[in-house]
Amino acid sequence: MSNPPRILVVDDDADLRSLVSDFLAANHMAVESAANGREMDEKLAVARFDLVVLDLMMPGEDGLSILRRLRKPGGPAVIMLSAMGDDTDRIIGLEVGADDYVAKPCNPRELLARVRAVLRRGEESGGEGSGPQRRFGQWTLDLVNRELKRAGVPNAPLTDAEFRVLVTLLDRPQRVLTRDQLIEHGKGLDSEVFDRAIDVTISRLRKKMGPDDPIRTVRNEGYMFTLKVDG
Repeated sequence: MSNPPRILVVDDDADLRSLVSDFLAANHMAVESAANGREMDEKLAVARFDLVVLDLMMPGEDGLSILRRLRKPGGPAVIMLSAMGDDTDRIIGLEVGADDYVAKPCNPRELLARVRAVLRRGEESGGEGSGPQRRFGQWTLDLVNRELKRAGVPNAPLTDAEFRVLVTLLDRPQRVLTRDQLIEHGKGLDSEVFDRAIDVTISRLRKKMGPDDPIRTVRNEGYMFTLKVDG
């Protein structure tokens, strides 16, 4: 039997932290908890976690600052929790690099479903060594490890949403795709199915690829990937 996924719940609300931890543990996950960023760092220093459930608003170092530190190659997936559930706050969390975003108060079963979905996508993209690749210009995208390289040098890590949008563009190069088409074809974008989130994801991709990125905005229509794609 495979080892249960390791989850770290980071929230200053002791009652909610306990509720979430107990519910995930009751559903066959190995769960630990922390009340703040300092306690989280202590946990991460001695153990590896597959996913962090991270509160946005905490005293001391806030969740967005912590999220920026966690977004590094080999780091855990992150699901943000916040009592501020409007689109603006959701977009900010996704823009910084969260894998998903759940508004408080949340149904524990919904959170469990989100956790399982993020873990499942990570398993689908995992594995050792190089996988099937797409090549375009100076870039190479490993479709298994979700690693983007430029001239052989690893680029910044891609979030799940960034990867799926990029693959959708690579599947249809030199064609204009509307936001609706990007949502429709980017399977797995269920947590971000609104136009503004697509714009944010495209913006993040462009920033990571640099000033000569091959994604172009077609006014009043959508986006187009301008390079020829091999593989």
